[in-house]
Amino acid sequence: MDVSYYIDALVSEDANIVVLLICCLFNVVVDDAEVMPGMENEGSNLSRAEEIKNQANEAFKGTNSNACMRIMIVMFAISLCSIVLKLSIFFYSAHKYGQAIDLYTQAIELNSQNAVYWANRSLAHTKLEEYGSAIQDATKAIEGYYRRGAAYLAMGKFKEALKDFQQVKRICPNDPDATKKLKECEKAVMKLKFEEAISVPESERRSVADSIDYRTIKMVFHINMIFIRGRKLVMGELSCDDIKLYMISYFFFNDKSFLCVEELAILLINIYINILHHDRDRSHFTFHARPASVAFVAVLVTNVGGSSCHKCGSSSASSSRDMVVEPQYLGAKIEGDVVTLDFVKKMMDDFKNQKCLHKRYAFQIVLQMREMLQALPSLVDINVPDGSLLTVCGDVHGQFYDLINIFELNGLPSEENPYLFNGDFVDRGSFSVEVILTLFAFKCMCPSAIYLARGNHESKSMNKIYGFEGEVRSKLSETFVELFAEVFCYLPLAHVINQKVFVVHGGLFSVDGVKLSDIRAIDRFCEPPEEGLMCELLWSDPQPYPGRGPSKRGVGLSFGADVTRRFLQDNNLDLVVRSHEVKDEGYEIEHDGKLITVFSAPNYCDQMGNKGAFIRFEAPDLKPNIVTFSAVGAAGKVNFRLGVLI
Repeated sequence: MDVSYYIDALVSEDANIVVLLICCLFNVVVDDAEVMPGMENEGSNLSRAEEIKNQANEAFKGTNSNACMRIMIVMFAISLCSIVLKLSIFFYSAHKYGQAIDLYTQAIELNSQNAVYWANRSLAHTKLEEYGSAIQDATKAIEGYYRRGAAYLAMGKFKEALKDFQQVKRICPNDPDATKKLKECEKAVMKLKFEEAISVPESERRSVADSIDYRTIKMVFHINMIFIRGRKLVMGELSCDDIKLYMISYFFFNDKSFLCVEELAILLINIYINILHHDRDRSHFTFHARPASVAFVAVLVTNVGGSSCHKCGSSSASSSRDMVVEPQYLGAKIEGDVVTLDFVKKMMDDFKNQKCLHKRYAFQIVLQMREMLQALPSLVDINVPDGSLLTVCGDVHGQFYDLINIFELNGLPSEENPYLFNGDFVDRGSFSVEVILTLFAFKCMCPSAIYLARGNHESKSMNKIYGFEGEVRSKLSETFVELFAEVFCYLPLAHVINQKVFVVHGGLFSVDGVKLSDIRAIDRFCEPPEEGLMCELLWSDPQPYPGRGPSKRGVGLSFGADVTRRFLQDNNLDLVVRSHEVKDEGYEIEHDGKLITVFSAPNYCDQMGNKGAFIRFEAPDLKPNIVTFSAVGAAGKVNFRLGVLI
């Protein structure tokens, strides 16, 4: 942080006032300390730190602390200068400040993340004219607010982050980092307010998928040549076999129905059918008509094709263009409604060569997934026949080439070789679109070949911050941003393998007694809430000591081996498998062998140097065989390890 302002102030006779003002602006010498996200005052150390802080406050302020604080607040409202001049009236003699410093130091040793402790000690140093130490502690306090604001920002809690960066900005008006973060928060909060102001009530909101229907593509009207020779007008390449539709969308007709532009075009052309002649040998239509008449048809169709639906606000012209498969497109194509293995292989090969899938087929895959996922429960039961295998993978995070490596090591998904991908398919990595389309395509190809669970990154707030939203907007379109956000809400929250193994992205719960029936009953068709069962399934983490504690992430909680054991006993289960955390070896066995974390993104974010892993379960025993692997291109790709349960 920039402390030059305070260092310069030291050479003036107002140095004492400056540092006191810093502490006042941080609301210090208070009884209720503020804490960093995930550092709530639970546990013996934090409680002890609070006790010591309170003792330090008493040593600092004297017995009349409440009266002192009330007077300080009133005077602050009247005049900052008046407060600074009269503060010394309410403090005890200098030897008390030394005691206060010692006590604040003990509190800081127990909980150094609390900015209030640093700010209070800074004020005590000031009273002893130890200005260098005072500035160091005041700077630590400022950094505490800065770090907390940064944590809130990373979590998508823009309003909370805004308050902290406003505080830092008051103290460090010239700090460029604080200014940048403050502007970022202000922009995000303004956007949230704008979205709230224009939002449609939930009861009136329509799905973006309702404005898209790839199944209406039956014929193609590709007008690539219109010219007039006297009274003869030629319209070339109008073919039913070659799909090149430029005019496919929905035209708002009335409150209950839509008229497809394709149908409208056919209807209008049929009006002039008496002047239409079909040359079968040359496979194109020739019009013998007055040019003005045909021009009328073309203009009318063009205008309708550019309409928009006032119900959902989506542009039909945009979706029309997205549906057109141009003649020069040589990538993977879906014939009809069926996604085949040949298509998926071709698509993956194109992705490996950094080629794009046409939006028309991307629409089909995502819309078919939407229909499929809607029918699933929040907790899916998987039956693995005796002698068969199921492979469980953890976070992939947009690392497409490592996903392909998993398939090369373990085989492609199929009915005989099924996979369960346990959430966090997107964000962080540069190829999240390729990853999600590949997984969705396999699910469309064979629903029993692949199972997909929701992770905490399958949400709007995470996608906005960690890259997926921007990647989708760049590679596909804005419509896909809305569509993916909706489909992610349909993903199941957890799976149970053969009534023995519970698989979830995050972890367990803040209360005991949660049954599998409670998870099945969760209404998951929404963005993840900040508390409750759904939140905890997506966000919670195990901890090495018993009981429950605050989450290091600021969302969900940490849970111990006793919590895991009781959950398994209550539901007659043997094992919990979860993901959500990067592990050096790609996995970690915890809680007396009753919980396994699996993470399948090696060298996470291209910098962590970790291995990836997946777990093979073979029925009927379902003993976990853990396979670890390195990032693509690294030495020693595969390691086989056998995880034997206790």
